[in-house]
Amino acid sequence: MENKIKILVVDDHQLVIQGILCSLKDIGDFDVVTTNSCDEAFLLIKQSQNTKPFQLLFTDLSFDNSTEQTKLDGGEELIKAIKNNGLDIKIAVITGHTETNRVYNVISNLNPNAYLLKSKCDAAEIGFALTKMLANDYYYTHEIHQKIMRRNIVQIQMDDIAIQVLKELPNQPKISNLEGVIKKSDGSIVKLRSIETKLANLRTDLNANNNTDLILKAKELGVID
Repeated sequence: MENKIKILVVDDHQLVIQGILCSLKDIGDFDVVTTNSCDEAFLLIKQSQNTKPFQLLFTDLSFDNSTEQTKLDGGEELIKAIKNNGLDIKIAVITGHTETNRVYNVISNLNPNAYLLKSKCDAAEIGFALTKMLANDYYYTHEIHQKIMRRNIVQIQMDDIAIQVLKELPNQPKISNLEGVIKKSDGSIVKLRSIETKLANLRTDLNANNNTDLILKAKELGVID
């Protein structure tokens, strides 16, 4: 009997599951199991370890069907449980979440093998991600890759003064008010001209049109809350 690749698909929307199933059917002949529960997904993965383990997992991040009895209320908790228990399975996130900070945290903290977007995912992309995962490689859809690259660049460019300026700017009606508030690590005050230069550089780095746009983009990138 042919040894088919065993895949588990987890999502709380049946239409999404059907879409993934159709894509997988177009790609090849797989042994696919589906569930709408992270708790059940974790149980299935554990139970299969000594028989025929799952090789790939496709999971969403957010689930709307959690109850008081739910132990794992989302994809992030499921991935954590899998990694904490040392279960050997390649993990692909397939979700609608594109918020830079969340994407960055999921990839940095959970290290999934793939990150795909539901709205832009077709059979070709799922097939490409699947091939990469089976080869012990990683695949992030183009938009996600660009967000992570941008976030990493911004992170490198951020220093303590930049963070202070971004955090204090919304609290001050005038930029001149920042003088005396922004301080160096030795406690000395940063002069207004230096603050203005820092703001100009930040606007360039984050491609912001003005200071209001700068704050919005800094929040979207997760640089400030």
